[in-house]
Amino acid sequence: MDQDMVVLARVRLLSANRRVVRGAEGLWIYRVLARVEPEAYGSKLVYVLVEASASPLVRELPERRLALLDEAVEVAKALGTSNPYRAKMLARALAARQRELEGRPAEPLASDEGEDRVAGLEKLEGHA
Repeated sequence: MDQDMVVLARVRLLSANRRVVRGAEGLWIYRVLARVEPEAYGSKLVYVLVEASASPLVRELPERRLALLDEAVEVAKALGTSNPYRAKMLARALAARQRELEGRPAEPLASDEGEDRVAGLEKLEGHA
């Protein structure tokens, strides 16, 4: 893992001054930090992945929504059994994935206003 990326992710997280950073930026931050500290950042990554799957950025991309939810399930499963958020995050990810497979609409989630949709989609797809 590139330590410069880890430092940049930590700086962005601290500068966001929010409990959970949402949107494409949150995805990037938590993906980077969950690689080095999975127990500390994995549950937030699951939360943001599930939220991203309901984003208008992927509304017309069912395979992308499912990929985000599959990632969320895998991250939640990888959390240690002693992690207090594991059960809740795993249940949330599995329920969202099941809704997606059944073709039911995602639950509405809050999103950051003013997010650049094109840049946001590129970040969701990992082109950041």
